[in-house]
Amino acid sequence: MTENPVFLDNAAATRMDERVLESMKPYLFDIYSVASSEFGYSLGIESREALEGARKTLANYIGAEEGEFVFTSGSTESSNMALKGVARALGEKKGKHIIISGIEDFPVLHSARSLEKRGFTVTYLDVDHEGFVDLDKLRDAIEDTTILVSIQHANQEIGTLQDIETISRICREKNVLFHSDATHTFTRVPLDFTRGADLITVSPHTIHGPKGIGGLYIRKGTPVAKWMDGGFQEFNLRAGLENIPGAVGFATAVELVTEEETSTIKSMRDRIIDRVLVEIPDTTLNGPRWKRVPQNANISFHFVEGESITLHLDMRGFAVSTGSACFSRSLEASHVIMGIGGDHERAHGSIRFTLGRYNDMDEADAIVDVMSEVVHQLREISPLGKSR
Repeated sequence: MTENPVFLDNAAATRMDERVLESMKPYLFDIYSVASSEFGYSLGIESREALEGARKTLANYIGAEEGEFVFTSGSTESSNMALKGVARALGEKKGKHIIISGIEDFPVLHSARSLEKRGFTVTYLDVDHEGFVDLDKLRDAIEDTTILVSIQHANQEIGTLQDIETISRICREKNVLFHSDATHTFTRVPLDFTRGADLITVSPHTIHGPKGIGGLYIRKGTPVAKWMDGGFQEFNLRAGLENIPGAVGFATAVELVTEEETSTIKSMRDRIIDRVLVEIPDTTLNGPRWKRVPQNANISFHFVEGESITLHLDMRGFAVSTGSACFSRSLEASHVIMGIGGDHERAHGSIRFTLGRYNDMDEADAIVDVMSEVVHQLREISPLGKSR
């Protein structure tokens, strides 16, 4: 392993900020009790205060009430809770029809498929060549039996930013609940929760916070049934011991994100996109040029395999992913690239660069220089053909 790798896979995970770790330490070594009621022992009361303090910070950040923010084990559980919780609450009362986009991340995509096996009908909306949902088709797809629409705020692989406010308005007009996965936009892209979705998935693992903690915003009055058996934690919506150090770290991570930092990250993203498309022939930007998250650049390098590129980059000290990080153990073509009209060659040649707090402009330039060298070498021996 390279001693100091240049990490450009921040959409999958980020290096924890030392300040986040410091905020968590007291609740790992000193105030380590489970959260108890005001009638419990002192350590438990202090733990409860820390948990509720973190909840208040996060709720205030999104303009919500404290009781509208539920801690989970991560974005995967949050999206599962949203889809399956609503399905349990409304499936027998209103209907069993759900709508999602065809390029959702796996927690939403696979939750929908799981519900299909339980008798629910799922409409998978097509997207255009940049990954945008057709809002007229969304409106037409909503039926009397539709109970939930789930469309991500931004795509995990190509970074496309959906028009969440308009989608929310359509769902309100049709009296249908709306869930959005904001894992890759939370704190990086403004989102007015008071005008947004009824349920929103968030997580700190992409903003230099801890792993194993996440959150689900649930607008007051939204019908969500408990789907995990156990205790009565999190307003009796999620059973299990609360991750108090994680909750405290989550709140700290959110507080540390600044507009200046996000602007710097966006500048690095633009440098990579602009240089690659000009300097390396036979490349295609996946997703829109501008309406995308600030930290994401996804580019297909034709006539070469993404797996080969990642291995060669790794040997040179650079960490990137081919398509979504979820595809690293699969030879299947990315459902996202295929969903925007790409073919297998474009999908397998796609590389995702995602930036974070600990990257700088020198690294953005360095990855383009190395990519140029690696892609040229691989094309010389590629069975897919050579660059024209």
